Amino acid sequence: MAHPVDVHVGKRIRQRRWLTGMTQQQLAQKVGIKFQQIQKYETGANRVSASRLWDIADALDVPVSFFFEGIEAEETEESTASVPADIMGDKEALDLVRSYYSIPENQRRRLFELARVLSDVA
Repeated sequence: MAHPVDVHVGKRIRQRRWLTGMTQQQLAQKVGIKFQQIQKYETGANRVSASRLWDIADALDVPVSFFFEGIEAEETEESTASVPADIMGDKEALDLVRSYYSIPENQRRRLFELARVLSDVA
């Protein structure tokens, strides 16, 4: 059974990798390991050593502390009916965020307002 901290760190690795548009193979090459090891880290099946986490943080351009952010909230957070507790662990949500930020700012603001109006109607 995977330790909850290992699972959380793995989710954060996957989340950041998705946000940057990097594949497991690309991350593995940057870190100097096989992509299967990245898969095991992301599922929490294998623990990430401190030195390996340092290398992954460097490859993903984040501080090591990034991988531990939100761990306290995850332990106490309960999901609601409308929004999953681990929304940023969902690939579709991450793809949506990446796409959203690729839209020019003025159009992005209008899209945000449209989404707000539609969510109030629903």
